[in-house]
Amino acid sequence: MTNPFRSADHGIATWFHERLTPADVHVLRAFTDFGSGEWIGIVLSALVLFFAWKRWWPSLVTLIVAVPGGMLLNEWLKLAVHRQRPFVEGPFVDWSGYSFASGHTIGATLLYGQLLLFVLPVLKARHWRRLCIFSAVSLVLLVGFSRIALGAHFLTDVLAAMIFGTIWLALCVVVGKPIRTPSRSPVPEVMLPVIAEPAVVPVDKPEAASAVEISRR
Repeated sequence: MTNPFRSADHGIATWFHERLTPADVHVLRAFTDFGSGEWIGIVLSALVLFFAWKRWWPSLVTLIVAVPGGMLLNEWLKLAVHRQRPFVEGPFVDWSGYSFASGHTIGATLLYGQLLLFVLPVLKARHWRRLCIFSAVSLVLLVGFSRIALGAHFLTDVLAAMIFGTIWLALCVVVGKPIRTPSRSPVPEVMLPVIAEPAVVPVDKPEAASAVEISRR
């Protein structure tokens, strides 16, 4: 299938590649590390141990299916599309494999997107919610930009990774909702009052009580 964005893809990749300096590469690789397999593996390992310690099994299952599951699907997509990378040779090239879609970008989209879905429901203050959303989006955009600027991916590789990652997260939310929601019986429980047998309490006659009171005087 012909890529309608081929001209824009190659034009942007060439523009960045011709202007790369060693200092630029150093900064861009720092950004791209936030979507690397090593960093995602460290964060996932810490979260898995934490969820297992807390026995938050639905969150643990959701995390594993969403992040590693989505990254595995992206690898299958790369093999199916077989798109070559913008540059496979050069002083700054340190990658291999196919280009579509960007693995670093989809990894960042899945990881930070899923973390956002975990923390948003427990944040009540609007400014904290906005800060978390801004941070997650910024990290994904930085990773995507770094992959384009380094020449590892075309623009459409990065955009596709963001779109696929968002769709996969939405699908995980919809499918995993019954797991997170506790099941409830359709018939409400009715609490019946306990009926006790009436107790017989002896009551003295008024005359007897008055006689006793007079005798004490």
